[in-house]
Amino acid sequence: MPSLRFPRLPNQGRGAISEAMPDDKTPDTNSPDCGAGCGGPRVRAIPPGEDRERLMCPDCGYIAYQNPLIVVGAVATWEDGRILLCRRAIEPRKGFWTLPAGFMEERESTREGAAREAWEEARARIDIDHLLAIYDIPRISQVQMIFRARLLSPDVEPGPESLEVGLFAWDEIPWGELAFPTVVWALREHRDRLGRSDCAPAVNPTPDALARWERML
Repeated sequence: MPSLRFPRLPNQGRGAISEAMPDDKTPDTNSPDCGAGCGGPRVRAIPPGEDRERLMCPDCGYIAYQNPLIVVGAVATWEDGRILLCRRAIEPRKGFWTLPAGFMEERESTREGAAREAWEEARARIDIDHLLAIYDIPRISQVQMIFRARLLSPDVEPGPESLEVGLFAWDEIPWGELAFPTVVWALREHRDRLGRSDCAPAVNPTPDALARWERML
């Protein structure tokens, strides 16, 4: 394994170029996170002052921080209470039903991201209401933020990532074909909080809550 150098650099931040460049050189545009001539982050090691391994460049000491991803989505309903669901056209869980949701893009707010996902997956225009739940999924390094939203029109159709989309009354939801546990959690929280808007966002359900929801299916 190549040896690592840890240069003393002022204000080294996440995503910043971590090596000061001599006056006669410019950064390598093919490796924007490292200095010119670096091979890029490719070695895992514990940097000075930290307590866990990071992916690092052995040439300049640049640290490529890998942080949890944020997923945003919405429980979007029409005026009669029907809920928008999408049947996935992509893996994982292709063919199963889910809420419109996905990873945030750079330079967008969580609300903007949730609205964008509804359009991309179901060609749905929505008006975001309030944050329904925040779910921690450390196993896959995700934080999921699910909003309540109002559909501006019942006219929806599949986007590129959906096989089909539909509006479902509560007793029509295909509970045995939902893609992920957090879809079930969010739908149950939505149902439990109907008519209430002053609640703090829900978090991962307790075992007691999961057992109660299971009995309701």
